[in-house]
Amino acid sequence: MKKTKKLSLPAVLFLIAVCGTAFSQQLKGRDIAVLVDDRPNGNDRTMDMVMTLINRSGKTRVREMVSYSKDYGKDTKTLFFFREPADVKGVGFLTWDYNNASRDDDKWLYLPALRKEKRISGSSKNDSFMGSDLTYDDMGRRAVDEDTHTLIGEENYEGHPCWVIESVPEDKDYIYSKVISRVRKDALLKVKGEFYDRQGKLLKISKVTDVRQHSGFWVSFRTEVENVQDRHKTVFEMKNVNFDKGLGDSFFQVSTLKRGTLR
Repeated sequence: MKKTKKLSLPAVLFLIAVCGTAFSQQLKGRDIAVLVDDRPNGNDRTMDMVMTLINRSGKTRVREMVSYSKDYGKDTKTLFFFREPADVKGVGFLTWDYNNASRDDDKWLYLPALRKEKRISGSSKNDSFMGSDLTYDDMGRRAVDEDTHTLIGEENYEGHPCWVIESVPEDKDYIYSKVISRVRKDALLKVKGEFYDRQGKLLKISKVTDVRQHSGFWVSFRTEVENVQDRHKTVFEMKNVNFDKGLGDSFFQVSTLKRGTLR
């Protein structure tokens, strides 16, 4: 594939602001996907997360965890530890997400009761992440070229101009047949996603309901994911978000999962 010289992110945002719709319409779906993937968010990130599971009758379960993430060029490593409640305390999840679309991401789940880590691979990546409406694969960072991205329109969503992108996976056996996303032009964030199953039926909807600038970066502070087929919902709330704390490389190792904490 012939490579073209890309504008820097600040240059692209400046041109969008100055030239408006005329420049925006020149962007292709993949161009926008790259902008989203390259969105500035620091070299590393730490945050507390509250995950609320809501079943079809309205009954809730709340789980608290902490997340650490660090970029390695175009690759990203992320570590989660569950803190509460007691039945999930100490559970850890580590994912190494690679920018190379032909390389499988590495994922491990640590279960304290078994005192061992389990590698998440193959079809297991499509399993629910700790009872939520996201899969283990959803919890990672998907490479741009794992999908074919098409700009199918523009619209205002929640009062903000957005691109509408259709993303179709290159892997025809992937859990989703396509995802349609609304991308906010100012924040370069996906603020709504519609996920379709292999039969082409709407499976779930993701909505970011709280987007704010924090420490100079755009952050999704609250996200709702609803499985419209099972009528189950998961709400993710982010707290104590920090950037560029200088996280060490040793944090993102399988051995850290076994310890259950960083040091």
